[in-house]
Amino acid sequence: MRASPPPFSSGQVFITSIWTALRTEAEDAARTEPGLAPFLREALLKHPDFSTALAQNLGRRLGILENQEAMIRDVCLEALAADPSLAEAAARDMNASHERDPACRSWLQPFLYFKGVAALETQRVGHWLWQRGRTTLAFHLQSLASQLFQVDIHPATILGTGIFLDHATGVVIGETSTVGDDVSILHAVTLGGTGRERGDRHPKIGRGVLISAGAKILGNVTVGEEARIAAGSVVLTDVPPHVTVAGVPARPIRGPTSPHPAEAMEQSFLPLSSVSEHKV
Repeated sequence: MRASPPPFSSGQVFITSIWTALRTEAEDAARTEPGLAPFLREALLKHPDFSTALAQNLGRRLGILENQEAMIRDVCLEALAADPSLAEAAARDMNASHERDPACRSWLQPFLYFKGVAALETQRVGHWLWQRGRTTLAFHLQSLASQLFQVDIHPATILGTGIFLDHATGVVIGETSTVGDDVSILHAVTLGGTGRERGDRHPKIGRGVLISAGAKILGNVTVGEEARIAAGSVVLTDVPPHVTVAGVPARPIRGPTSPHPAEAMEQSFLPLSSVSEHKV
């Protein structure tokens, strides 16, 4: 059975609970698969805390293309030391994968292998750099993540925490987008613009939204909290909270089957007569 962190825990308590679970799983895996023991020690077991191991893991994955593991690790360590909220955000992203992905059987999977988590944490470090005027290095990390993970998130994008990128392949999130807490985004989703205009031109995604596979949300539109965007939809106008939209262009069609669609990952539709019964 997969262990979960204490409910409603925050800050260092939350990070410590996940770090303890990670170390326990890594020790068990090293005994079960001795061939992986050196890798697990280097990636996780030799490190004193979650932030150090996270920086090492991002350096290992991103540095492979340009032989820049040490440089990227050091940049990640710098960001995590300067802003402890980055580590908590990473832990909450891992928890989102752990809770919402039925294919996730351990804490090691999102930490070591899930490219959606790696892409999110890369963007968070890139955003920290972006805010400090270090845009060239921020773009460098974005480029590496795009090549390695097939996920392209602009370093200026503002991300909440507890975000789940399911499969992650083909996700594109534009410069002036914002994504709220506890959002779930499936593969091949685009949060994009509608032309060559500059300024505030990308979507604003509210808390707890579920965006299904292949959906495109274009322009400076707002998607209200706990709305659902059906697979393959093209959203060009605002979406009210707690509403399901589908189609090209997308229109409201059903209410969510769960009051927390991003957590439930429920993508079926209700009869129209049932909509009011399921609104929050």
